[in-house]
Amino acid sequence: MKSLIYKAFLAFLLSGVIMSCEDTLEVESQSALDESVIFSNPSLAEGAVAGIIHSFGETNSYRGRFILYYGMNTDTEVTHSLRDVNEDKARLSNYNTNINNGQMNSENNAWAKFYEGIERANIAIRGLRAYGNVENDAYMAQLLGEVLTLRAVVYNDLLNAWGDVPARFEPISSETMYLPRADRDVIYKQLLADLDEAATLVPWPNENSLTQSTERINKAFIKGLRARLALAAGGYGQRPDGIRKSTDPELASEKMYAIAKAECLDIIESGTAELETFEGVFRSLHREDYVAGKEILWEIPFDTGRGRVIFDLGVKHTNADKYTAQNRGGSNGPNPAVFYDFDADDVRRDVSCVPYEWTDGVQVPTNANKFYFGKYRYEWLFEESGRRVDAPNDDGLNFIYMRYADVLLMAAEAINELDGPAAAAPYLREIRERAFPNNPEKVDALMAEATASKEAFFDAVVDERAFEFVGEKLRKRDLIRWNLLGQKLAESATKLQQFENREGKYADLPEKIYYRTAEDGETLEIYGLNFGDTDEAGAALGFTEEKTWKLNSEGDLVMYWDGLYQADPDSRQFWPIWQVFVDSSNGQLTNDGYGY
Repeated sequence: MKSLIYKAFLAFLLSGVIMSCEDTLEVESQSALDESVIFSNPSLAEGAVAGIIHSFGETNSYRGRFILYYGMNTDTEVTHSLRDVNEDKARLSNYNTNINNGQMNSENNAWAKFYEGIERANIAIRGLRAYGNVENDAYMAQLLGEVLTLRAVVYNDLLNAWGDVPARFEPISSETMYLPRADRDVIYKQLLADLDEAATLVPWPNENSLTQSTERINKAFIKGLRARLALAAGGYGQRPDGIRKSTDPELASEKMYAIAKAECLDIIESGTAELETFEGVFRSLHREDYVAGKEILWEIPFDTGRGRVIFDLGVKHTNADKYTAQNRGGSNGPNPAVFYDFDADDVRRDVSCVPYEWTDGVQVPTNANKFYFGKYRYEWLFEESGRRVDAPNDDGLNFIYMRYADVLLMAAEAINELDGPAAAAPYLREIRERAFPNNPEKVDALMAEATASKEAFFDAVVDERAFEFVGEKLRKRDLIRWNLLGQKLAESATKLQQFENREGKYADLPEKIYYRTAEDGETLEIYGLNFGDTDEAGAALGFTEEKTWKLNSEGDLVMYWDGLYQADPDSRQFWPIWQVFVDSSNGQLTNDGYGY
């Protein structure tokens, strides 16, 4: 599947339809002629999908920038460079970024690549509508639905990262070369309409050959994305006049909850997706078989020589070993506080939060300030697909964009708001039963607590989404739409400080961890991470090694918790438009009203 996508893009590229924004005006008449050929030919039109995905895989697009940097420093996810508070990498996460940030302020960076993808989508949408005979050709109609959805994916992430952005829904012309920011409500309404149309054009998972793979768009993902956008459109967000919900009656919260409810129930009732075991979801990702109809609804596809998911987000290997030729992984990781928020019986904890790295092919403990996202592992890629990563800079693992678990939790949230906790409970219960597969009594107790009131159920959904999606880059956007970003970060900073001082609920945690290598010669066994463990018991267990388990070291200039945010998060919910794009906007783009 990966090679087919890139071959299709090559054919599309050679046809002459793909062009830079600067070239568009000069070759518009030729482009229109090309469109009549390209978008009436199914095999060539297929390249439109690949062309948009190609923009995702560029070095400074999703591949090496957005997936790495967006969404860091919340109550569940942090950058491991957070204490270098004045460095560009840290500033992208600590709510104090500079508009000329060295990681982002280049004319080929994520902002540009996202709009490149949108321009490619706009050309394809125009061409397919004009020449694709989509009313009578189901295949061409499906391509139109896919392109509409991919454009919505890109706009979703533009809105998440930058707030109000220029609205481009037609190919660039001389009149639209320079555009100001648009009110995000205009974009949300267009995307909701686009996805409503797309869902009529694209089949359910496994309904035809194209929708057999999670690398291609299917109806379940379209409806899930529409639900996600509806919840964002009806929620809170920073605007130039303050943090508020939309005042547009078409985007009223109740209407947006109704859309989310309807779309999620359509997916659930279709029976085209299901939960796997929690670890099984991520082993399936590493298996690289991309089978639709299981839990993963859509993944950003990367060629085996592209993509840096394990490279940036995964469990670190400090040197080459039998699993990988890369000494990479772990630029980001779980906020240490979330590990201790998990119930020790929750099977998601030890999949999501890994307290070790690999050296010379053996697991060794890190420090309390450096957990890794265990959802992405070189060793799982090797075990599940037989592939050892040999490329110097890329691992080729796809990035999960949406799972069925998200659908269930969006359904629970929306139905609770509209119909109350009793009606919403079955969808939350399904997630909790998977999290505690051998402890139904604990599930019952948690559900009884959650269904005590509408407010209690909302709080339970907030917590459950934290536990479910560690490392999947959903938390920041969730906290913003709930107006909880600043509150949850402040709470997390307090938790981290209490942990370091062994105060409050952390008072009885051991000061050290005790560990040894298991009989298999590579697996780490650790005592001292759980509530109820003691230093006395650890010392008596006969473990061969011990290590002080702290966040800070003597002489640290910045305490770990102080690196989470350097400005008020609620005044810096979004990144600025980078200086290079402001300077080249003919005076149309500014960062006015966003604190930059």
